[in-house]
Amino acid sequence: MRKLSSIFLVGLCVGAIGAVAVTIGHGAAEPPKAIAVTEAVTTMSESPEASSPAPTPTSSPAPKPSPKPESKVDAKIDAAELDRLVPGGDVSVVVFDRQAGATIVSVHADRAYTSASLVKLLIALAVLEQGGPVAQVQKMLSHSDDDLASRFWSAYGGPAIVTGWAKRIGLTGTRAPADPGRWGDTRITAKDVVRIYQYVVAHAPGAILAALRAASERGSDGFRQYFGIPDAAGGRPWAVKQGWSCCRPTRMLHTSGLVGEDDRYIVAVLSEHPASVDYATASKRVTAVVKALLG
Repeated sequence: MRKLSSIFLVGLCVGAIGAVAVTIGHGAAEPPKAIAVTEAVTTMSESPEASSPAPTPTSSPAPKPSPKPESKVDAKIDAAELDRLVPGGDVSVVVFDRQAGATIVSVHADRAYTSASLVKLLIALAVLEQGGPVAQVQKMLSHSDDDLASRFWSAYGGPAIVTGWAKRIGLTGTRAPADPGRWGDTRITAKDVVRIYQYVVAHAPGAILAALRAASERGSDGFRQYFGIPDAAGGRPWAVKQGWSCCRPTRMLHTSGLVGEDDRYIVAVLSEHPASVDYATASKRVTAVVKALLG
């Protein structure tokens, strides 16, 4: 079984909040509804760190604690090991180290999946380039608001958003939906998701990354969006766009975004599960995949 080479370091940092995605296709032109899903998962809570007590005036200065070593991410993880974490389904993983300028993990990178709400990244690029409403674009991303996505899809080009930006960014495995009203049926690959983030970091308005950093724990429809990268980050900073859809005929669940100090790593994990696997279980499996990468 093929091994993926190198080990990279991720700096420990402050955790944040996360994002998700859903796909429903309806808007101003009232196209057919896209895949709609909402299932409750347990809520994640945060607790503040306790501060260290200050030394008394008579005590000698306390020695500074030694800096903790950076957490290691296993870039040599076996592809078969990742497959085993998604029994009965498929998983694709690409991790790009921006500091090294290299892809350090690549598993089934060109396998195509239904994008679900990951296509909202392309919708956001199209709307902002044409002078659309920034605040609404940010809400579409951070709350994964499908009504806004449908309105933007109808008003800013529909399938041409996908074909145009795929050509511009160089997305080789991305295809517009066969049904022009179902934006969530766009086809995409993990390799292409990484390319989108490379473009966003280098060229897109800062409003997009700000929205991904400020993603709400639950989307507009109530679905919990902290599976995958947010739940597995372990104190590392992150900015994410998530995606899920069901069931034509399978269940999709994707986590993607930036992880680490200075947005060092771009991580894309796309997964497909049998419809019999509920979202709570699929979410845990995707989180386990990211944990296997992040250590």
